[in-house]
Amino acid sequence: MLQEKGPMQAKEALEKYFLDNRARMLEIASFLDRIDRYSGSPEAKEDFRYKSLMKALKIILESEDERTKKVQLFFSDLSSAPLEKVTDQKAYGAWKESSNEGD
Repeated sequence: MLQEKGPMQAKEALEKYFLDNRARMLEIASFLDRIDRYSGSPEAKEDFRYKSLMKALKIILESEDERTKKVQLFFSDLSSAPLEKVTDQKAYGAWKESSNEGD
């Protein structure tokens, strides 16, 4: 008979997920290093997606609860008014207006 195990403890989560998340952090660091190293870096750093990513990292570092919710809402377009005209149908993964908040 299998015994039911209670909810995962924080230490168990750390042990189980640390290496995966360490790899994700290294991937983000590598991405930012590439932006720094490539020509056109100053222009890229003015792009709303770069600014959004940097602000999301700040949210993660400065928050102590509901980090996932805060970052998801930050990247989301919460407007409810319909657009008069769609000029671009690309998905960017960040909302252009949110990158300007708090500047």
